[in-house]
Amino acid sequence: MENSFLFLIVTLACVVNVTCKLNKKQSAECELPENLMKEIDSYAPVVKTIVEAAVNGTYKGATWQELAYFVDKFGSRISGSKALEDSIDYVLERSHKLKLDNVHGETVKVPNWIRGKESASLMKPRVKHLAMLGLGYSVGTPPEGITAKAIVVKSFAELKQRAAEVPGCIVVYNQKFVSYNETVQYRSHGASEAAKLGAVAVLIRSVTPFSLYTPHTGMMSYASNVKQIPAACITVEDAALLNRIADRGDDLQINIKMEAKNYPDVESRNIISEVTGTVLPEKVVVVSGHIDSWDVGQGAMDDGGGAFISWNALILLRKLGLQARRTIRSIMWTCEELGIVGATQYIRSHKSEESNLQLVMESDMGTFTPLGLEVTGTELVKCILQRVLRLLKPMGELGIRSPHGGPDIEEWVNSGVPGASLWNKNDRYFWYHHTNADTIAVESPHALDKGTALFAAVSYVIADLSIDLPHHGKKSHSKHPIYHQ
Repeated sequence: MENSFLFLIVTLACVVNVTCKLNKKQSAECELPENLMKEIDSYAPVVKTIVEAAVNGTYKGATWQELAYFVDKFGSRISGSKALEDSIDYVLERSHKLKLDNVHGETVKVPNWIRGKESASLMKPRVKHLAMLGLGYSVGTPPEGITAKAIVVKSFAELKQRAAEVPGCIVVYNQKFVSYNETVQYRSHGASEAAKLGAVAVLIRSVTPFSLYTPHTGMMSYASNVKQIPAACITVEDAALLNRIADRGDDLQINIKMEAKNYPDVESRNIISEVTGTVLPEKVVVVSGHIDSWDVGQGAMDDGGGAFISWNALILLRKLGLQARRTIRSIMWTCEELGIVGATQYIRSHKSEESNLQLVMESDMGTFTPLGLEVTGTELVKCILQRVLRLLKPMGELGIRSPHGGPDIEEWVNSGVPGASLWNKNDRYFWYHHTNADTIAVESPHALDKGTALFAAVSYVIADLSIDLPHHGKKSHSKHPIYHQ
């Protein structure tokens, strides 16, 4: 199957003959050339070995154990922090110890935003502490804080309608949660929209469908030529409370204190480790997740789990003695949370290698029970991946849907590289997202085992196939707020 003539025939047959239909779950039901189906199906024994080892065998629970030790030892790992750099040193040392190949860190300049002490208090009509978390890149307040009248709005439209009331006030957004992509706009742009009308600060209802009095942080941005004002999120409960008080006609007065400050950029590193290919080592399948987190909780779900199923997929393959024709590369991205900084710098500095990328994979939307893969690529790519997922049937019915959902691999995918992200049962993801509740308690050992098995099996088969996956046409760059914020 390494014969170049067979390689060409199989590739051409695939491109000409492949047909795909989508079922209600958007999983591709494909007809591939007989020789390609047989080749993929021939990997059934090795995939069974991978799944058995990860889910039921000697490697059962290993990903959870590695992740639990890691987050317990280092805690949250925000860009610019000592905790992040110490955690990177640890993974590099551990990767060497576990005998992965080409282990190294690649330097990246990253932002250094520090939260400092912060508080918010309702002063009138009664005194009450308001749980809050400042937003990344927000400016701080004067040392004494900002004390001002507050108005509550439920939308940007209402803000504009009440523009005459805004000057000198703190704007509280009590927007309804519709979806993360839609509702996150209030967190991202709420400060500048209010500042345009003369607001002195904003408090934004946390972007979540469910709350147990947990404020959620995240990244925000300032519009150019607009005054930068302090911005923080408060709980769903307190936003609703303030709205009720205002609706009754009582005046609101709030005090906000924030020490938040942006400091000069510092150095961090993306973490690279590999299982080198035996025949085509220059060709690469990437598995990835980001190692940084927000400065609250443990960053176990966002994105410790994704980073560790990717990294542990290589460790599992190494322990099983499985080495594909092509290289399988694990990347733990740095500084995703403050703007996808690590991935952007890495992808641009490795532009010359782009044509050698077989498939790029990422997990950054939770590591709950796997449902399959989210894929962007040609119909051939989707059909091949669907066929590979059939080999993992002992883990349940796994399918594919489109498009991919990976923030760090986005630039690659927009350039035409096939991309896939973990599709998992993550209905509760935004309950914990960017909060103190993002701890190892959210993670299931069994789900992590399945995620590791899926990434290990798919990356191995795709890296070992006799054909290169075709690249698709370049896409216009489309920012997904869910990922970029």
